[in-house]
Amino acid sequence: MNTHGDYIQVNKKTWNEKVDLHIESEFYNMKDFLKGKSSLNDIELDLLGDVKGKKILHLQCHFGQDTLSLARMGAEVTGVDLSEVAIEKANALTQQLGLNARFICSDIYALPTMLSEQFDIVYTSYGVLGWLPDMFQWAKVVSRYLKVDGKFVLVEFHPFVWMYDYNFSEIAYSYFNVEDIVEVESGTYADKDAHKTFKTVNWNHSLSDVMQGLISNGLTISVFQEFNYSPYPCFNQIIEIAPGKYQIKPLGDKVPLVYAIEAHL
Repeated sequence: MNTHGDYIQVNKKTWNEKVDLHIESEFYNMKDFLKGKSSLNDIELDLLGDVKGKKILHLQCHFGQDTLSLARMGAEVTGVDLSEVAIEKANALTQQLGLNARFICSDIYALPTMLSEQFDIVYTSYGVLGWLPDMFQWAKVVSRYLKVDGKFVLVEFHPFVWMYDYNFSEIAYSYFNVEDIVEVESGTYADKDAHKTFKTVNWNHSLSDVMQGLISNGLTISVFQEFNYSPYPCFNQIIEIAPGKYQIKPLGDKVPLVYAIEAHL
């Protein structure tokens, strides 16, 4: 599963260093979030449905904006993230906003050693799967935490996007998970001009890898959707085609940028 032995520590260091940059960025719009604006988008809201009173496990929650947005909707939420700095910020935000949410610092694969309960909904979204080397083991964790008749919701950037170089001028990476991708990048998707470099270890995962991981762990996929836009301006050469909808200029509306899955035990 782990072809790059120190990937957890490498990526944890990177995400620890990104947290403050992200909180201060326009991308995360903390000013409006603190005033009550939800960070959730229509794509995931449509799949999540009415969450009031539901127990939700939010995997790879970063510093907790989506988790706390779910708490504002009346859900009983638990957020999990690899970065202890992100979890510290999430706990601080929870207290600041007077919300009811719990946060756990853990690698996803190690979570079963720390958390034993089950949930009505397991949720994860946008830029999460590429940090994990093995989709079968990931889906095993998802399945472990779902109640009988529980629902899993994934909204993720389409693997087609990760085939391109950073300027979307040529295909530079395999669609398939052939190796770990070790890179040093300048800036961050939330602040491309940040004068800081980050080492990352990532993996590309085909749609079949993701879906088969879920199916092999007992989940039934009930919804699969693809979208020709992203709700976030997080790529190079991005253009806004409508409020809150972005496309990559060289690719236009011809390719999928995001996909969504709803699955059940």
